[in-house]
Amino acid sequence: MEWLDHLNEAVTYIEEQLTGEIDYDRAAQLACCSSYHFQRMFSYIAGVPLGEYIRRRRMSLAAVELQNGGRVLDTALRYGYESPTAFNRAFQGVHGVTPSAARGEGVTLRAYPRLSFKLTVKGAEEMEYRIVKKDAFRIVGRKEPLSKDVEECFQMVPQMWQRAAQEGVLPRIVPLMEGEPTGVLGVSACGGDEWEYYIAVATKKEAPAGLSEYTVPAGTWAVFPGTGAMPHAIQELEKRVVTEWLPSSGYEYADRPDMEVYLKPDPAKARFEVWVPVVKK
Repeated sequence: MEWLDHLNEAVTYIEEQLTGEIDYDRAAQLACCSSYHFQRMFSYIAGVPLGEYIRRRRMSLAAVELQNGGRVLDTALRYGYESPTAFNRAFQGVHGVTPSAARGEGVTLRAYPRLSFKLTVKGAEEMEYRIVKKDAFRIVGRKEPLSKDVEECFQMVPQMWQRAAQEGVLPRIVPLMEGEPTGVLGVSACGGDEWEYYIAVATKKEAPAGLSEYTVPAGTWAVFPGTGAMPHAIQELEKRVVTEWLPSSGYEYADRPDMEVYLKPDPAKARFEVWVPVVKK
């Protein structure tokens, strides 16, 4: 499938750059999506974050070089570690032994083969969704910067919601709500150089002091409803969208914001929607 071919092209690029600098934006370009969406897809499909996959692959190749007589310092530099201490820490994290010890006979090491994406048909659990086309609309709320590492984003976003609740952001923005999508929004605006996350509402009203505004560009979204305890329920639904729905949907990721719409913001049993930006292949 074309969608999987693009992902495998990105993996080929990563493999070719294991001894050099890996440009996440270039890998994402080959996968025909943004860096943010590429990292999310990779993590969901591969079951391991992109950064961790790269580290494991580099340390697998480094182990082979060391066992073939390579010097520790030369091998560290070859795989992008200017500090022997950092290389030692990364190597032990993968193999459980130091680089020097890896050169001995009979030492047990771990090999992580190159990843290749293939389509696997999973269970027949249904997924409800609808396709929504929207004109550009404005949101107002709390804005915070996001890390360029998606795994860090997964940890940061729940903390942002906790701070927003503690600091009384929600009572300030809910009265501003008007128009669609109706609900408290979590908007990942990660298409440019600056990655930002908004806890906001759709509105045409002025932004009160201390709050920010953003215009979500026009486009098409696939919308998936869900319920459950946060943040696990929404992250699990997002994983299913990427691994089960997207590959055979006839759509691919579009370079627009992802959105979470909270209809019942109860952390123990939330009712929400996941809005995935899509474009026809």
